[in-house]
Amino acid sequence: MGPPDITDAVVVVFSSAPDAEVAKRIARALVERRIAACVQVLPGLHSTYRWQGAIEEASEVLLLVKTRRSRLGDLELALRQLHPYEVPECVAVEAAHVAAPYRAWVLAETA
Repeated sequence: MGPPDITDAVVVVFSSAPDAEVAKRIARALVERRIAACVQVLPGLHSTYRWQGAIEEASEVLLLVKTRRSRLGDLELALRQLHPYEVPECVAVEAAHVAAPYRAWVLAETA
């Protein structure tokens, strides 16, 4: 058996939201649409960033989205539609290793 097709690679996407309510709404929509197999919502994030020439600080909530590489375009579009931020974060990291049963579950749930 050769290596899996690159479109079947599991990726984790980072996206921040302004609060838990927005994060949970986005998480549910991504799973309902089968864009994500799982979205974990982690409160307590403190962000420091430059926006429109000024340094900003904000309390945010982090979303960790588990999906497949071939769904990244759908995920980015959904974030633009669902997210209140003008420029929602969408940073994907390909997993170096994913246990076979978990990989199979992610791929099945995002098919």
